[in-house]
Amino acid sequence: MAPMRRIFLLIVAALAVMALPAMAQLRLPPLGIPPLGRVTGTIVNTLEDANAEVTRVSEDFLRIRDNRIAKLLRDHPDAIERDNNGDLARRGELFLLDADPDALAIARKAGFVIGDNEPIDGLGIELVRLSVPQSLSLAESEDVLRALLPDATISADSLHFPAGGSNTLTSLAMLTSSTTSIRSPVGMIDGAPGDHARPSAMRGFAKGAPYPSNHGSAIVSLLDFSGVQDIRVADVYGTDPAGGNALAIAKALGWLTSGGAKVITISLVGPRNALLERAIASAHRQGVIIVAAVGNDGPAAPPAYPASYEGVLAVTAVDGRNRALIEAGKAVHLDYAAPGADLRVRNVAGKRTRVRGTSFAVPLVAARVAANDGSRSQIIAQLDREAVDLGRKGPDDTFGRGLLCSSCRP
Repeated sequence: MAPMRRIFLLIVAALAVMALPAMAQLRLPPLGIPPLGRVTGTIVNTLEDANAEVTRVSEDFLRIRDNRIAKLLRDHPDAIERDNNGDLARRGELFLLDADPDALAIARKAGFVIGDNEPIDGLGIELVRLSVPQSLSLAESEDVLRALLPDATISADSLHFPAGGSNTLTSLAMLTSSTTSIRSPVGMIDGAPGDHARPSAMRGFAKGAPYPSNHGSAIVSLLDFSGVQDIRVADVYGTDPAGGNALAIAKALGWLTSGGAKVITISLVGPRNALLERAIASAHRQGVIIVAAVGNDGPAAPPAYPASYEGVLAVTAVDGRNRALIEAGKAVHLDYAAPGADLRVRNVAGKRTRVRGTSFAVPLVAARVAANDGSRSQIIAQLDREAVDLGRKGPDDTFGRGLLCSSCRP
């Protein structure tokens, strides 16, 4: 018998034994009490069935994730490939951060073509582009370079994907904005919104950007609904099949940070990436609070980034009954939950639609961050006071430190 099951049965048996004197005192008829074995057996079977269902659903989400990745590889073999962790990245290119002449000479001798220096304006970061040897895949090239330069910071140009879920057109009431007016600028790293939206600033960081997208339109709708008056959009997708890459996101962070955005919302998920981790740390040092989604690949998926980077506010989502979304992913840490199901937004064409996913909880939390003044610690303390504790008492892995914006479902 498994240890946890044995402990569970012992607890149930102990509780039953403790209850016997009370039942005798109340003169309960003994024939109405089912045998202990039948009770514990029913409970254990129910728990095992529930665990099996959770496992099956988690595996389904992982299959969907793997199928999506496989389809992207089939559709765009000239633009993307797997890195040495098996994650998707831009084909044939690596970045070397803080490169010195000796390191570049070693890389050149190994067959890497040294490209341009690439500054990340606003973040104090410089990198060198390296084209990988034609005879090697990206994964093989990364392994070779790490072996040659064990102390260097090497990064693939990892791809990140929107953390939104399903959406359907419906005949909804007109989307109206919150009565709250938030004047603090909020940056958004995503796709561009449709022409119906009027962000205060917008810039593209990918081929063909800015290019309207449903996901970007939805995020802008939710920021607008929440009362944010100054929305600054960085489009990291455009029409590029390798859009959402780490370099584009890092450059977008630099632009928004240097432009004065103190809150930045990122409803995208991808793998851990050295360049992006460095960029986020730099933005934090300049007082920026970054809010990111845990994704929708299910609880068995790898930890989502950028939500999992240190200092980022990681956000999950709940439905209309404050239940955690079954598809919600995980992060190394979890800060807050917010509504993320049946939210009413506008799509790229300006039509009203419902959306579901952890993506859409993020702008609601970002708006609450922007609505508060003070230092980072003061703002987070205020959010903690606002948060409604769900689940077990105190912080947990399902709802973080509580639910924000419970009454602001559009």
